[in-house]
Amino acid sequence: EDILEKYQNISGRRLWDAKHENLKNEIDRIKKENDDMRIELRHLNGEDISSLQYPELHRLERALENGIDGVNDRQMEIYKMHEKNTTMLQEENNHLEYMLHKQENEMMDGGVRSNPQERDYLYQIPYGFRAQQNQQERV
Repeated sequence: EDILEKYQNISGRRLWDAKHENLKNEIDRIKKENDDMRIELRHLNGEDISSLQYPELHRLERALENGIDGVNDRQMEIYKMHEKNTTMLQEENNHLEYMLHKQENEMMDGGVRSNPQERDYLYQIPYGFRAQQNQQERV
């Protein structure tokens, strides 16, 4: 690039038009921005911080604290979602256990205590839907 610039200065000829010059300037700007971001990333990783002054270190510390706060918020969100799912699954398990015990009691009693419509419905439940006790304990 320097050779081309020297040639342009000495000869007085323009090798690049304004469009190409703008592209070159844009490339240079993006390269500088990329380099600045790489330096900032190294600083965020705790690298190359010995040359930083107090205000820069303070800004870096605030950025890291904000990042930690964001991570903690997301962890809490995931934990609460997991807790909610666990509660829902436990409630469903309790309901299914209740239904199973109710059905077992009705079968033992010959269906005397239940009303006929409910009893007929319970007998229509496919056998694959019924859970065995030892399978529930593994969950």
